[in-house]
Amino acid sequence: MTKPSRLSRPFLLLFTGLLLTSAGSLSIPAASPSPSDPWSAAQTISPADFAKELQLKHDRPRTIIYVGVRTLYSGGHIPGAVFQGPGSTGQGLANLKKFAATLPKDANVVIYCGCCPLDRCPNLRPAFSALHEMGLSNLRVLILPTSFAADWVEKGYLVEKSS
Repeated sequence: MTKPSRLSRPFLLLFTGLLLTSAGSLSIPAASPSPSDPWSAAQTISPADFAKELQLKHDRPRTIIYVGVRTLYSGGHIPGAVFQGPGSTGQGLANLKKFAATLPKDANVVIYCGCCPLDRCPNLRPAFSALHEMGLSNLRVLILPTSFAADWVEKGYLVEKSS
């Protein structure tokens, strides 16, 4: 019986580093929605895919809506994103609905928050539900599993700051 060989620590560190580097360049699909999410997998987009989409010229305009708190939006947001207030407040939802009422039902709309880990975000689910109930048929959610800072800014994707 052959005794298993032990790999050297430097080799393991190098191998792990190569795996992580390779994985970082892959386009990982957006996480599968949990049962508590009001959106389907088809209604999500990953940060990597959305960053690529933002680089492309589109015939149809895109509306990007930030549904978190003003201080985070002012600190940095996706270029072209509009602030409509936090989706967790009555006033934020009222602002969002008023804004969305001006959009065509087939508008290309992407919403995001990124205030905290997605599974604890108080803003995204109510905002998505409100827009979905209004009949927006081309509505997507930008999936930021950890936060806007970790999943967008630290990845080097474009950021715009409010003046």
